[in-house]
Amino acid sequence: MLYSSTSRLTTHVPLEKAVLKGLADDGGLYMPASVPVLPPAFLESLHQLSLQEIAYTVASAFLQEDVPAQVLKSLVEEVLNFEIPLVKVEKDIYSLELFHGPTMAFKDVGARFMSRLMAYFTRGKNEALKVIVATSGDTGSAVAAGFHQVQGIQVYILYPKGKVSPLQQKQLTTWGDNITAIEVEGTFDDCQRLAKQALADQELNQRHLLTSANSINIARLIPQSFYYFYAYGQLQQQDKPIVFSVPSGNFGNLTGGLLAAAMGLPVHRFIAATNANDVVPQYLQTGVYAPKPSVQTISNAMDVGSPSNYARMEALFSGELEQFRRRIAGYTFTDEETQKTIREVYQRNGYLLDPHGAVAFSGARKLLSQTKEPTIAVFLETAHPAKFREVMEDTLGEAIAIPAKLQRFAEKQEHIVPMQNSFEELKSILSEV
Repeated sequence: MLYSSTSRLTTHVPLEKAVLKGLADDGGLYMPASVPVLPPAFLESLHQLSLQEIAYTVASAFLQEDVPAQVLKSLVEEVLNFEIPLVKVEKDIYSLELFHGPTMAFKDVGARFMSRLMAYFTRGKNEALKVIVATSGDTGSAVAAGFHQVQGIQVYILYPKGKVSPLQQKQLTTWGDNITAIEVEGTFDDCQRLAKQALADQELNQRHLLTSANSINIARLIPQSFYYFYAYGQLQQQDKPIVFSVPSGNFGNLTGGLLAAAMGLPVHRFIAATNANDVVPQYLQTGVYAPKPSVQTISNAMDVGSPSNYARMEALFSGELEQFRRRIAGYTFTDEETQKTIREVYQRNGYLLDPHGAVAFSGARKLLSQTKEPTIAVFLETAHPAKFREVMEDTLGEAIAIPAKLQRFAEKQEHIVPMQNSFEELKSILSEV
């Protein structure tokens, strides 16, 4: 399958180049030249299939011409070796728990898939691949875990100083070996801008093989469609319209759902649930897309003022506002509303929402309150609440348990490379052997 740029200036390229390059030469993001549509028989039988079986079928639609079937089957089974349970929280509202992987965040799915695909494409190459990733919280740790000690690959994680939770920072900075954690004096948007600048820099690209591990990389996006099919399959026999509420920052997770819908998954609607960084909900309301500087919130992984994947959504909808509005409802919630939701759901249902899941739950509840026909809402619970221990305990007024998987990170030694908000400084770090 061939891939083209959202900027439409780059000619079609094969999957290997799209994955190893990350960002197209014209600065756009790679998308399938045409989105494959899955057969109705597969979609009707989702409730009978395992997560791994669904993932293999979906992945094959994109990768079968580029990766041998047995290699792809083994890759999918290795990546998805943990549960993604669907949990009923209250009437017609379900949580899709995406935090049961190694770093306890949804990005384990995409990062693990991408790391193994890159390792396959770089097998036998003499030159090391340098992977650059900007993170507002969970992306970096998932990428670090996925790529740690992978031969021939060096990873550089850019994160904003003082703007990730202490436990998230530990998950970024305690790996060592081929993982370099770079603490940037700035915001996530600054980190993302620096990463994109590096990927587009002609001199750096002549000297090194560079790629991205953010959701701008198509290898991160494709696997994020898998769990939409899986969740839908578990509910399809209830014979009600199904909506997905997605906590959104850089909009990769929501775009993964839109990709699933473009492949034929009959999702009734998507909800773009955001914190104060509400560029997309504002666009849906006003018709004006106006990126702005990000603001810091308690749902920090969503603190993005200029979401990269808007370009992909625009490509899927041919830039037509009415198509956006038909497929997506946009809601935004304050920190105070988020904390209130965490308390209410915990007290009423005994279910612990993390700040991002709380935003998505709020979006689901709001849409259902405005919907007349019986509808099921699935909200994506993207990270374990313990990753935001300070916020959770301040909100609930009580201590929460820290899983052993996370506690191990808290006890490790950090390795941090401090950096000013400077491309020249980043360029120097990347140029070191």
